[in-house]
Amino acid sequence: MDLIAVILVDGLIYGAWLFIVSVGLTLVFGVLNILNMAHGSLYAMGAYATATAVGLYLGVGGEAFPMGSYAAMIVATLVVALMKRIWGVDPLFVYQPYDLLGIAEFGPLFYVVYDFLVIGVAAAVGLLVWYILNRTKQGKVVLAVIHDREMSESMGVNVNKVFVLSFTGGVFLAALGGALTAPMISVSPGISVNVIILAFAVVIIGGLGSIEGAAIGAVFVGITRAASVHLLPDAELFIIYLVMAAVLVFRPEGLFRKVQARKI
Repeated sequence: MDLIAVILVDGLIYGAWLFIVSVGLTLVFGVLNILNMAHGSLYAMGAYATATAVGLYLGVGGEAFPMGSYAAMIVATLVVALMKRIWGVDPLFVYQPYDLLGIAEFGPLFYVVYDFLVIGVAAAVGLLVWYILNRTKQGKVVLAVIHDREMSESMGVNVNKVFVLSFTGGVFLAALGGALTAPMISVSPGISVNVIILAFAVVIIGGLGSIEGAAIGAVFVGITRAASVHLLPDAELFIIYLVMAAVLVFRPEGLFRKVQARKI
């Protein structure tokens, strides 16, 4: 029972940050109908920007993890969102896990608190995106563009504006995922590769363009990976691909792919 609990918690934590990244990818695809191959690079830019911003804030010998570090993370994420037309920036420097924020002295308790903070942010992001799309006028406009661009444009909707705002939102979510992950990993060149592979696995399993599918897919991938790490560590990456292949065989459009209206 203890092992099952550990797998579930580890999977939920891993799936939380993966959902934040993946929901941005599926949002861009749902609106623009484009698979953004640079999504992983935007994630990396968020991690780099956060590492740089927090490092500048702390300076040399700064107080360990002051509240300003949170502000620096948020500002860095916004900066990356505004730089949405800049791709593939990989500065040649490395930050070590958690030393980025100078919080090693806080011990394991901080790691637990931070992990559950990531879960809370992921839940808030999912609820906010769902609320905007389903309960606001602007969100309904976005849904209209998703379902029929030509009809939306003929009704006076500024489709290009919807595209830009949706893409910016997707970039922000990718950068936010990077910002939240930066304190937990070594921020170094190449971190974008694994992320984009996992994000594609999530959206394929959940269904391209489905926010609910991204949530379920992220949790599914997270728990599957956690189970593999604890039970079959040598097959960690293979298991994820196996699950993705199985979904494609039985549900080629994903578990939660919405029914598309057929034009006659």
